[in-house]
Parts: sequence; structure tokens; C-alpha cells
Amino acid sequence: MDSKYIFVTGGVASSLGKGIIAASLGKLLKARGLRVTIQKFDPYINIDPGTLNPYEHGECYVTEDGAETDLDLGHYERFLGIHTTKANNVTTGKVYHTVITKEREGAYLGKTVQIVPHITDEIKRRMLLLGNTGDYDVIITEVGGTVGDMESQPFLEAIRQLQWEMAEEDLMCIHLTLVPYLAAAGELKTKPTQHSVQALQKAGVHPDIIVCRTEKELSADIRRKMALFCNVKPGRVIQSIDSWSIYQVPLNMEAEGLDRMVCEHLGLNISEPNLEALKAFLERLRNPEAKINIALVGKYVELQDAYKSIEEALVHAGAACHVKVIVHRIHSEFLDQSNVADKLKDMKGVLVAPGFGERGLEGKIVAIRYAREQGLPFFGICLGMQMAVVEIARDLLGWADAASTELNAQTSHPVIDLMEEQKSTTIKGGTMRLGAYECELVPDSLAYRIYGKELIAERHRHRYEFNGKYLPDFESVGLKASGRNPRTGLVEIVELPSHPFFIGVQFHPEYKSTPEAPSPIFKAFVQACKQ
Repeated sequence: MDSKYIFVTGGVASSLGKGIIAASLGKLLKARGLRVTIQKFDPYINIDPGTLNPYEHGECYVTEDGAETDLDLGHYERFLGIHTTKANNVTTGKVYHTVITKEREGAYLGKTVQIVPHITDEIKRRMLLLGNTGDYDVIITEVGGTVGDMESQPFLEAIRQLQWEMAEEDLMCIHLTLVPYLAAAGELKTKPTQHSVQALQKAGVHPDIIVCRTEKELSADIRRKMALFCNVKPGRVIQSIDSWSIYQVPLNMEAEGLDRMVCEHLGLNISEPNLEALKAFLERLRNPEAKINIALVGKYVELQDAYKSIEEALVHAGAACHVKVIVHRIHSEFLDQSNVADKLKDMKGVLVAPGFGERGLEGKIVAIRYAREQGLPFFGICLGMQMAVVEIARDLLGWADAASTELNAQTSHPVIDLMEEQKSTTIKGGTMRLGAYECELVPDSLAYRIYGKELIAERHRHRYEFNGKYLPDFESVGLKASGRNPRTGLVEIVELPSHPFFIGVQFHPEYKSTPEAPSPIFKAFVQACKQ
């Protein structure tokens, strides 16, 4: 069949969970046997979030093919168990870059280039791109920001045109909004939703379903009132009530009938969803055998979304190991030799997070030394692995000034150095080593026991690497390179065989973890912490 298109917009406030609703709907439709993918259209003018720091945009998620994308693509992949691509995340910056490049090449034959039709035509082309491949039955498109934002107008105009151009049964719009509860009045208030839908309709877009984010149950009277004032069919106002886990939301949406309404509107006569694997995961998540404390050491710990994929991977691994992982975020900038024992004394394991820049690095090194000396399970990711190398160089090899050249270009022991192919790069955006690369594991290593095979592929996002010329020195004090890129020899994994569990990886295994297929290395780390 031809692809069907679903657009998810939002109003009243940001961070209501459009990505979770889109991913939950995708999960339900996929569980019905449909081929589904989700794409995110972001209004900001950056080409991608790769040059944004976490304070601006939370985590930067990396796809298999090396795209730096919005963190919602992580939710899409985790919920649907699919791989997204560069085509699944589009920004205003990408759209304008394409149109301006075409104008410079003479593609518009001397015409005045305008938002309508040139920008909106490019947005529509990208909205339909994945559908034109023939690989998907349903394409869900989440539009970032909220209705009324200046930056969102071209995207809404493109949706308006598609609603006008396409058959009614081929396209639908779902609008997520907020129904706040005013404690002083003791009431749920529907006016913000009414105003939000009015703003959407002024842009020419008509919502087919309204999803209301709420803390309290919506009565039948409130639902009928909103359906009447927002001009949607009775029964098509549903609630998304606060949930104990984001992975419960697909079941909540099924109970509200969201997928059934979508199938009816789009003319999809298909089987009921099979959600047994999700239910089994939620059962393990809700009823753990024990609780364990794990320290997440990083410099963005005050930001909820900075380490989103890592925290979700710990949730997946915890459920697989029948434990509840309680993550203690520890700010590396304020960690030193005087307080490390106190801050980590109740921890069953230490995970040192990835990142960039000098701030908080010495605190990470202190945490790594404590974990190494106390026999605590240690797991370092990307910069966390690099700092483990620096710590061992300083303490076991006695190289006091050992460092990464990212932070000390004058060090006499550059144990972490800029990758050769990065040395001529001057452009920052999209130029790191990005995406999935193969890694060959050494037999009879911890890494091999974790993955159970010789060749794996994990995703990367870095410019600096282990300096291979120092490997014999590290081996002399017991550090083992247990994983390498088979083509370049780049050291991808280091471990200490003399330690109960001490491993650092250059890649980001958190990006490929899902509830039903947790990352092997996260699972092994949590199991070591449990023991």
C-alpha cells in the first residue's frame, strides 16, 4: 500500500512529550504488523544539534549512519526497535541550506525565492521522502516547538498544503496539548487547549485527534466540551496522564484507543497489537528483586536530558537483571580526593560519562582511581574511557603530566591524541568520527565474554583516540586493549583483567540499547554491580 502520513504537533507548553506520544503510537502500529518510521522536524536554524551544548538542547543522539540528531530519535529507536537515519531529522537550517544552495546553482531560473512556495516545497519534499522509498506503511512526523512559535510557521504551512493536496484517508494530524490543574480553583482548565487549537486552525491545520497531557483524569464532560469547542469528532479527545514510566505510555495510549482511531481514519484494517514483550519488560521493571546504587559521574548532571540514552540503557539493563538501578548523578567538577570516598561509599558501581572540554575532568579521574583501587565495577564511555587511560598513566606509569592533547597540547605524554584524519579539519559541525564502526574483540577478554562474538559494531562520536604508541607501556602495568577497529587498528576498548570489572569503551553503546534488547555491555555492568 501507499504510505500514510501522521503529523504530531504541540501547543501550550514545550516538553509535554510529543516525542513519547509519537513513539508510543509508532510502537502500537508496529505491534499491529505495520512498517513504521518516525521523523523529527526541528524549527531551529542550526543544521543539526551537533554543535549545541547540552544546556541548549540536551543530549545529541547519533544514528547508525552518523547523523547527529535530536534526542527524540533515541526514543523512536528505543520504542520501535528500528534504526533511524540522516533523513529522519530535519531542521530549518537544513531546509534553508538546500534552498539557498539551489538558488546559487541557478535552479529557480531567475525567480524570487520565497518561503511559499520554495521553502515549503522543500519541507514537503523532505516530509514525503521516507514514504517515497516504499519501505514504510506509516510515516509519523513530529514537529518540534509549539504552535504559535514564529519558527514553526513554515512547517505548519507545509502540513496545511499536504492536508489540502492529499486524500483525507492518507493523512492525519494529532495535536498534543496541556490541560492544567489549578489547585486554588480545584479544577482542570480547558482554555489553554482551546487557544492552542485555535492557533493551529488559524495556520490552516485541522487536528483529527487531540491528546491532552494532564495530571488528573479527564471526565467525559470535559472531553465533550473540548471536542465541541475544538471542532473534532466526539471521542477523539483523549488523555495522556502522568505515568510511572515512559514505557507504560504505549499501553496507556492503547487503552485510550489512539491506535484504533488512527487505523479507522487511515483505513487500515489490521490485527490487534501484540505487546507481550513490552508487558514482560514492564513487569520486570515494576517488580525488581533488589535496588542498586550506581554513580553517574559527569559535568552536566543537573540537566535532565544531558545523559538521556545512558540513563535509559541503565533502565533496560536493570530490568534484564531484575534490579532497579538508582542513578546518583555526581558532579565531577566538585569531586576531589577529599570527598570522593564519602560521595561514592554507597555506590555499587561507577559510570564515567562522555563529554567535551576541560571542566570537571580531574573529578572524573579521581572517581576512576577510587573505583580502580576499591574494586568497584567501573564503566567509562568515550571521554570516560580516555580519562581511565590518563588515570592509569599518571598513577601506575608515574607520568604526572599525562593528558589528552585536547586539554594539554604541551604534555610530554599525550596518551590521548587527535585522530589523524581530524588534524586537517577546521569545520566543527558534522566532522567528528560519527556513526557505526566495527570493533574486533580479543578472545578470552571481558569484552568478548560480554558480547559473545568476535566482531561487533557500535556508534561513535569523537575526535580524539587512544595513542597506540603507548600501548606496550600500558600493557606492562596490566591494561589490556581488548577491542580494536579491524581496518585502522584504533583501540576501541580497554580493560583491567586484574580488576573485578573495569572497562572503558571509545564508542557509545547506549545509543543501541532498547527495552527488549538491552545493550550487552550495560547489562554486564549492572550484573557486576548487582553481584
